[in-house]
Amino acid sequence: MRKLKTITMTLGVFVLTMCVPPEGGDEDDFVKEKARLDSLRELRCPRLMSSAAEYYRNQDWKQTVRIYEEITSLDCDEWNPTYAPPQEIYQYYAIAYEQLGKFDSAEYVLLDGLQKLPNNVQLRKRLAYSYKRQGKKDKEIIEYERMIELDPENVTIMNDLSTFYKEEGLFDDQIYILQKILDIDSGDENAQSELAMAYEKSGKDPLDIYHARFEENPSNINYGIDYAERLIQADKFTEAVSVLERVVERDSNNKLAYRKLAEANRANDDLGAAAQAYEELFKIDPRDIKVAISLSEVFLENQDFRKALRWADEAISLKGDHGEGFGQKGKVYFFGWKSFRTKEDRIDDRIVAKLSYNNYVKADNKGFRGVSQRGWLEENSKDILYGKSHWFMAEDKVKRSQKIRTVSPDYKWVTEVLTPDSNWK
Repeated sequence: MRKLKTITMTLGVFVLTMCVPPEGGDEDDFVKEKARLDSLRELRCPRLMSSAAEYYRNQDWKQTVRIYEEITSLDCDEWNPTYAPPQEIYQYYAIAYEQLGKFDSAEYVLLDGLQKLPNNVQLRKRLAYSYKRQGKKDKEIIEYERMIELDPENVTIMNDLSTFYKEEGLFDDQIYILQKILDIDSGDENAQSELAMAYEKSGKDPLDIYHARFEENPSNINYGIDYAERLIQADKFTEAVSVLERVVERDSNNKLAYRKLAEANRANDDLGAAAQAYEELFKIDPRDIKVAISLSEVFLENQDFRKALRWADEAISLKGDHGEGFGQKGKVYFFGWKSFRTKEDRIDDRIVAKLSYNNYVKADNKGFRGVSQRGWLEENSKDILYGKSHWFMAEDKVKRSQKIRTVSPDYKWVTEVLTPDSNWK
């Protein structure tokens, strides 16, 4: 180790004697010293560069540092910059220190290299990384800004700076740099997505970003859906419908787009258009019970009880072993009963209330966990449900058929018949 230090000091003296003619000496002495140093470089530099490459390849970082220290002391890059390129020397020298966890030493090496190569972006990028690992954030950002000045079209560096701003919560600065990226490439999808998120984080309205992204890439279905979703969140349902209609024109099999279109129309109180969207969705996937139930819900909201009941039955036919369809059917009967119930306590009102109750019971028995009116109907059964006493008073032909039907015009949509409970006989 002492020998190495002695050699390094001696080489340092050689370098100094090369640069400054010795006092009291003449030009010939200076030339001789330079010639001797050049000769030493001619001998040592090729071997050192070869050894450095070998140690680096084998990931022997301590030896790599030792060799590059000697290379830089000899200024091998000044002897032959083609054989010993300075960028390579200082970059790999710094990386070796990084692998040893000595980021302050890497910083020192890189600053030394930048004295010779002040416009080298790669060295500045490594310097920014060394600052990052040391927590020197102010210096790190300065290096990124210098790199952009040196290479103003380098989108990779701009993205790195954008990430830095994002991590530090500097969203206004991130927006500025992302807009510069989009000035270079307006179709940069990553920058568009990051810009929209930066707008949200900064508290600004990102709708303009989502709008621009979709308009510049109208064939990108996901952009259209994202934009529509943002419009829905902003309660701009009419605009969302318009965007989603454009999306389904391009992709008529997109289930998510049709689902969003139905939801937007429903939120916009256009129940007819919502039902139409759900029906198109059901054509794409006729086994989806959730779509059938959604259709039943839309028609129920529109008080079209016949169609609401039909789609509840469709849900039951798709998954009769599940309770969702029966729960929906119970709901249709319940709200139909609420809509047409009269003060006269009609038998038909009781029949429909009983049909609702029976379907809720079936739903519960099949594991339905949705909203159920079963408990309320049980508590008020004497006042609202068709029961044993009403069956006892029924006409003989009704008892013979074992089928109890509604007859009033209000309940024309009720096609299901009520059968007597086993304990009524």
